[in-house]
Amino acid sequence: MRLATWNVNSIRARVDRIVDFAVREHIDVLAMQEIKCRSEQFPFERFEDAGYHVEAFGFSQWNGVAIASREPIESVRTAFPGMPGFAKGHDGADAPLEARAMGATVGGVEVWSLYVPNGRSLGDPHYYYKLDWLSALAQYTAGALAANPDLPLALVGDFNIAPTDADNGDPSVVQGFATHVSPPEREAFAALEAAGLQDVVRPLVPTGFTYWDYKQLRFPRNEGMRIDFILGSHALADAVTGAAIHRNERKGEAPSDHVPVVVDLDLEGSDDDRPMIF
Repeated sequence: MRLATWNVNSIRARVDRIVDFAVREHIDVLAMQEIKCRSEQFPFERFEDAGYHVEAFGFSQWNGVAIASREPIESVRTAFPGMPGFAKGHDGADAPLEARAMGATVGGVEVWSLYVPNGRSLGDPHYYYKLDWLSALAQYTAGALAANPDLPLALVGDFNIAPTDADNGDPSVVQGFATHVSPPEREAFAALEAAGLQDVVRPLVPTGFTYWDYKQLRFPRNEGMRIDFILGSHALADAVTGAAIHRNERKGEAPSDHVPVVVDLDLEGSDDDRPMIF
C-alpha cells in the first residue's frame, strides 16, 4: 500500500493537479486536509474517474478533510472520541465540532486524516483549543492501542507543529513568540509518540520541509517547516519500506503551500512491482 497525506489548500482549486499526482505516483490511499468546501461540493467525479473511492467531510470554505482510496473505504468516522469543538466566543464542552478529522479502515489499516487546529497565537483561545484537541487525540490513540496492540494505525495530516528545531526553517517562527514551536505544542506531539506512535518518515527522510509560506519568498529561500506527518503504530511502522517528501509539488502554477508526504507499506509481505521511494 502506498499511503500519502497532503494539505491541498482547496480541493476545487487544485483537483486536476492532485488527481494527476495520485495517479502518477501510484497512490493507493490519499488523506487530504483543508479541502475548503462542503462535503457535497467535493469533486468526487474527478477522483472516481481515476479509479478512487472518496469520503469527504466539510462544512464551509474552511477546514475539511477527505480520504481517497483505490480500495473500499470502511468504518468512516468524522470525529475521534473526546474530540473538542470550537467557536469564537463559545465557552463550555458543547462547542460545535469542526471538520478536522476523518477516520476509516482501508485494507486493514485504520487511517485518520487530521487537520490539527492552527492555534493562531500564543494565549489565543484557539491555542488552548489546539492543546485540548491534541490531548484528546493522544488519549484516543493510547486507548485504541491498549485495546489492540497489533493495530496498524496511521495518524496522518497537517499537525501544525514543528516538533524539533530542525523542523523549522522559517525565521519568522521563533520559540516563545509563535505557535507551532512552543514547548506545550511540542509536548503534545511527544504525547502522541508516548501513546504508541512514531514518525515513520523521519528515519528514511531525515531532512526536508513540508510547508512554505507563500510570502517573503519562503520557498525559493527554503525557509519552510516540517509540520505534515505520518505517525504510525508499531505494527504500521514495521511495515514501512520507503518514504518520500514530494518537494517539487510546491513548484509550478498555483501550488498548495504544503507538499505530499508518502510512505510505502508492505503489510502482508506481498510483491509490488512499483518503484520504491526513499
